[in-house]
Parts: sequence; C-alpha cells; structure tokens
Amino acid sequence: MLDVLAAFDHEHPALSLTEIGRRAGLPLATAHRLAGVLTRWGALERDASGCYRIGLRLWELGALAPRGVALRQAAQPFLEDLYEATHENVQLAVRDGADVVYIERISGRTAVGVLSQVGARWPLHATGVGLVLLAYAGAALQEEVYGKPLVAFTPYTVTDPGRLRRMLAEVRRTGCAVSDRQITDDALSVAAPVRGPGGDVIAAVSVVVHADGAPTRALIPAVQVAARGISRTLGWQPGDRAGVPGQQPLV
Repeated sequence: MLDVLAAFDHEHPALSLTEIGRRAGLPLATAHRLAGVLTRWGALERDASGCYRIGLRLWELGALAPRGVALRQAAQPFLEDLYEATHENVQLAVRDGADVVYIERISGRTAVGVLSQVGARWPLHATGVGLVLLAYAGAALQEEVYGKPLVAFTPYTVTDPGRLRRMLAEVRRTGCAVSDRQITDDALSVAAPVRGPGGDVIAAVSVVVHADGAPTRALIPAVQVAARGISRTLGWQPGDRAGVPGQQPLV
C-alpha cells in the first residue's frame, strides 16, 4: 500500500491504474486491489476520468504532524510580516533525512519564479533553507552528504565537499545562509534558523529574490528577525544553549 501511495509525487499527481502498477512495481491485479482498499479508506480518490489522486484523508492525518500544522501556525504571522517587508517569496522548511521539505510558502506576484512548493523536497546542499538545516545537523549526516555526489542544478550549484564544508561553517558563524543561483540561475535565497524550546534548530525560514541586484545585506536581518520571532513563539529564549547538532525535538 505504501508503494502505491509513493507512486504519486508533484510531477505525477494523477495516475491511471496502469501507471500506478508500473510506478509501484506491482502487477495490475495487485495495484487494482490495493487502490480499491485505499480509495474506500479515503487515502485515494478517483476522478471522473478514472484517474486516482491522493485523498483528503491523508491530508487530515498529515495535519497531525508536529512539524507541520503546529509549526506553520506559530510561524504564519512572522512569515506574513516578512512578506510585507519584502514582497518576495517567503518559505518555511524542515529537514527530513538528507532532504529539505517545504511546509509553507507565501508567493509574491512580481517575485522571481521558484520551483519549490509546499510538500516538495530538495537536496539540503543546494537551497538556502537546506544549507541552514545541514549546518546545524549532526556530524554523521553531514559526512553522509559530503560522501555522496552532490547534484548540480545550475553552473553555480556547489558540488565540491570542501567548499560546502566552508559554507556550512560560515552559516554557523553568521547565523544565516545565502544560496546564490544554486537551484535556478535567476534566484537568490537568504535563510536563517528557527529554534525549538531547547535551542535546537528545527526549521529554517527564507526569502527568495531575483539574484540580479539582490539586496542581500538588507535581507539578512529581516530574515533573522522573522526566524527569531518564530523561535520565541515556540518557547526558545535568547541565551539558551545553541542546541546539540543532530538533536531536533518535535514541536
């Protein structure tokens, strides 16, 4: 059943039964049986064309995730303030393994186009929020990332482990990350860490702007103020321990 659900992604939000079977690696009869069970339970829905989509029941369960709705609710006022101050794309993300997952986004109508969307995953090394989350992750995860080929999305994507190490050290020193044209060659992201009650970094907030002429120096304090505001709402107090890398309690 999990293989059936995993057949869906942002590029494939609607699938026929044949496509489900092929993407899940299941015989057609098995895919048909499992899709029927999942549809009756509400995990899948079938539209008028006969294609299947993710059902509302999964959204209800997803809303219970402590790093989902609870974090988004705490962050929303500060994300809105950051948007009003910049009128650029504002994002909130958490780490899941070696990926960053976006859980909230406010889009500016005249802002640079971005590929990220709520629920989307991207590698940690190439995004502003990902660099923040990787910088404060455990040493074991960092070594895992360094040891694998780093995917390049543009000619500016950092794929050298040594350079990435230096970037993460700078993130920890300054409390912010700048990802310059690493996902698309026209966008720059500025991100800052969000801390939980114990001081551990549990999320990251960012603003994404046009890379050409980006006012990076002005954006850094604005993003940091938003991140600190979210952190305080979650119970963090300035002066708390910075957090032990790798320990990320649920909110």
